[in-house]
Parts: sequence; C-alpha cells; structure tokens
Amino acid sequence: MQKIDICCVGHITLDKVVTPRQTVYMPGGTSFYFSHAIRHFSDINYLLVTSLAESEMKVVADLQAKGISVNVFTSAHSVYFENIYGDNPDNRTQRVLAKADPFSFQQVKNIDATYFHLGALLADDFPLEMVKELSRKGLVSIDSQGYLREVRDQNVYAIDWNDKREALKYIHTLKVNELEMEVLTGYSDIQKAARLLHEWGVAEILITLGSLGSVIFDGQNFHKIPAYKPAEVVDATGCGDTYNIGYLYQRAKGKSIQEAGEFAAAMATIKIGKSGPFEGTAADVMDVIRTAEKVMPEI
Repeated sequence: MQKIDICCVGHITLDKVVTPRQTVYMPGGTSFYFSHAIRHFSDINYLLVTSLAESEMKVVADLQAKGISVNVFTSAHSVYFENIYGDNPDNRTQRVLAKADPFSFQQVKNIDATYFHLGALLADDFPLEMVKELSRKGLVSIDSQGYLREVRDQNVYAIDWNDKREALKYIHTLKVNELEMEVLTGYSDIQKAARLLHEWGVAEILITLGSLGSVIFDGQNFHKIPAYKPAEVVDATGCGDTYNIGYLYQRAKGKSIQEAGEFAAAMATIKIGKSGPFEGTAADVMDVIRTAEKVMPEI
C-alpha cells in the first residue's frame, strides 16, 4: 500500500487556449497543472493518477521524465477543451470537443494519502461511491468547477451539483469561486454561503474572488487572503488549480490556513504571468508575499 502526502486524480486534457494576445495549444487539466506545480517542491510525496488516450501518452512520459510519479490508465479518448478568454481574465467561454472515460475506485484502491484531490473537469468524472470510499482513506479535496458543468453537443452548460448534499459530507476541502458558491448555496453573500457549505459537511471552504483575493472558512473563522497583483496578466488558465495545490501543499506540511492561503495566492500570481503551468520556487512565492501589492477581499 502506497502512502502519499497528496494524490491528485484527474484527466490530462488537450487545451486550446485563446486570449486577446495569442492562441496556444497545450496539455492541461487539473492533474497537469497540479503535477507541474508540485514538482518544484521536493519536500512532498506526490502521486498523479490520470487517464488519457493512447495517442497522448507522450505527455505522461514528459511528466515522468521530470520526476513526477504517475499511475496512468488508458481511455478511449482524452478530454479536449477549448478555452476562450476576453480582456477580463476572470471570464472565459468553453467548449469540450471530446470526453474521457470516468474514473473508478478500483484505480486508486491501493493508495493511501493524506489528501486525495479529485480534479473533476466534468460532472460525471467521479462517481459518488468513489468519493465516499476515498474519504475513508484520506482527506478529500475538490474544486467544484467540474461538478457544475456538463457537455451537450460540445457546448458546456452550467448546472447544479446533483448529489451535492450527499457528496459534501465526505469532502474536507472545497474550492469555489463566487459564482459557483451561489449556484451551490443560493447565496451571493460569502459568509452565508460558507456557513451553509460547512453545515453540509465541508471542513475548509476556499472561496476565490479572482483579482479581489480569497476567503477561507474553517467553521469558526473567516481567513482573509490577499490577492497579490501580478506585473502582467498573460494566461489565467490553471490559476485555480495552482491555488489549490499551493494550499494543499502547505496544509500537508502542517502550515496554518492563513499561511497556506497566502502561499496559494502568491503561486497563482506567478502562474498568471505566463502561459502554461506554474514555474517557480518556494523562494519566488515568498518574495511575492513580501513585495507584491496586495488587494484584500471584502466580506
């Protein structure tokens, strides 16, 4: 039985990223951004469990060549996303041109981890029973984004999370943005929404507000996390995933919620300054925390 600090489970995607400046084709998905970010921190035991088409296996070979541990399964197709950004990087339009096979508990049953992060890209990526089983083996972390979108005729539609009241009982760490928060709870008020999500079973709720910072609620305290202003906004794709891995990395190392949130926000600032995944060091992150202009969230 493998014992891991953080195990990320998720599909690697093919991404077409269109911004006002350029169009770029690249691998993507939560698992891709997580893995490339965490490889810069050697003091953590990390494992990626992923699934993609045979034709895209070179992406896995590249990850392994960079020292990332990967358990890979073959899917009939890889997920193919088209992300189109306007001048405001907080807004994007998506299409899904292909879907991969869902995951199953059998693919992770022999893994023990402190944190299991389920990088859901679409609502049917992870069956509820898998979430339940994993919660018996470690702390489950989820970004709600994938659970709130489904694909019909290649178009992505916003939906509510059908079995959220049951699933959230088994989730320790949940990341939402302000729109996802309102879809899940019916509240646009951060404090009301966070309290309801905690009441439904989530221990730590991470509410990201884009360039306005983030708020983390642990059932007692609202931790206000600043946004650190980047020198330049180049590509916001993967910023949420980068925030998530920064937070889990610090929590797995025993850091406080405030410390973990600030580290996560600074990682996202570094990432948004370039296309592709996070490239930086812990020293770079701490430098952003010390020197960058801060924007505090208002709650």
